[in-house]
Amino acid sequence: MQPATSLKSLRDRPFELLLELESRAKAAASGARESAAGQAWIGVAFRMGGETFLVARDEAREIMGVPTPLTRVPGSREWIKGLANVRGQLLPVIDLRQYLGSGETQSGRNTRVVVVNHREIPAGLMVDEVLGFRRFNEQDFHAEPPPTIIRCERYLVGSFRRGTEAWPVFSLRKLVESPAFLQGST
Repeated sequence: MQPATSLKSLRDRPFELLLELESRAKAAASGARESAAGQAWIGVAFRMGGETFLVARDEAREIMGVPTPLTRVPGSREWIKGLANVRGQLLPVIDLRQYLGSGETQSGRNTRVVVVNHREIPAGLMVDEVLGFRRFNEQDFHAEPPPTIIRCERYLVGSFRRGTEAWPVFSLRKLVESPAFLQGST
């Protein structure tokens, strides 16, 4: 193992000083990635019908306010609130709570749309509130999801436990690929 080069000894050689600084920065960055990889799980927390859920960070493309105007689609199910033009792309906006059969989401100041990160199925899911990112240790994951009031067990993939709290993990991929979700017409 090489002895560490003193930065002070390189003060009169700026090019070598920069190389040493770059080498140390790369080593520190890779060490941080290795220690964080496999240990931390990051998700987006949201509230729906008084319950709190998580979605994996990579399943949510973005969070936005409810877009206006929403153009209602004739012959579509009640839970499809309409189409929105978001930066030149059409985005179907779905009331997630209504789709699950647990009542309609009341649009308010905190109401948000979680845009699903799926290559083939564009969808924006209306929820009561988004609480931001939450970080959990992967060892706190339990494959058995906790019971929920909102009937969504078929879309849950487990939960994270923190103290006495259980945070159910909602799979947006399972939701948008389910045959019931894809049947948007009446």
